[in-house]
Amino acid sequence: MVVGINTSFRSRKRRDSIRATWMPEGETRKKLEKEKGIVLRFVIGHSASPGGILDKAIEAEDMMHGDFLRLEHVEGYHELSGKTKTYFATAVSLWDAEFYVKVDDDIHVNLATLGMILSSHRRKSRVYIGCMKSGPVLAQKGVRYHEPEYWKFGAVGNRYFRHATGQLYAISKDLATYISVNQNLLHKYANEDVSLGSWFIGLDVEHVHDRRFCCGTPPDCEYRAQAGSTCAASFDWRCSGICNSSFRIMEVHERCKEGEDALWSSSF
Repeated sequence: MVVGINTSFRSRKRRDSIRATWMPEGETRKKLEKEKGIVLRFVIGHSASPGGILDKAIEAEDMMHGDFLRLEHVEGYHELSGKTKTYFATAVSLWDAEFYVKVDDDIHVNLATLGMILSSHRRKSRVYIGCMKSGPVLAQKGVRYHEPEYWKFGAVGNRYFRHATGQLYAISKDLATYISVNQNLLHKYANEDVSLGSWFIGLDVEHVHDRRFCCGTPPDCEYRAQAGSTCAASFDWRCSGICNSSFRIMEVHERCKEGEDALWSSSF
């Protein structure tokens, strides 16, 4: 599986906190890729001024860690739908994987659990896995997650179609290939998780809702682990990620991580 961790120029502390917790570094990451087929990359495009100070900082960080996937994409909060499209198209062109995963850089992930969940769906050629939701279409300007094209979803007060929440979701190779082939035709809505869900409307795609993709931070993920249902991803809903993740992710990791040998002893 290919795991792309969506990040931004301002998120160095978040990246370092992930490297210090659930993402292996250096030779261990390379070994994971070779022996387990798990590719891990921070995903980022370029600034509006190519070659400027922001791009040079990422280049220096990549020289140090070697864990970036650079996209032909101009970074910007309102460009996340385009970035998601470019990520899947780029990833499927570089790596031949069964699943392609998008992760935000402010959540905690248990890679072995994620791999085991995905492996249970490998016989399905067109599958879309995540925490499926259906939130309200926000027509009011100025609010977070405002949808400028709200009128396309019917009367004011309507809700979106079911789609996976954006913190973590996975799609099979056939769907990533579909995005790559049709990327110039796929419409981008204001919210990237809505955009992804819209691209599969009308296709013969199996939507899989798995609550382990959206556990809460402790005590929720801790209780689940103790009960034998380890979470694939944990975050705070009120923050759409772990609140103050660069400071708190270590605590979440210590209390909700899978076993020390889980990643190497699991068969995907």
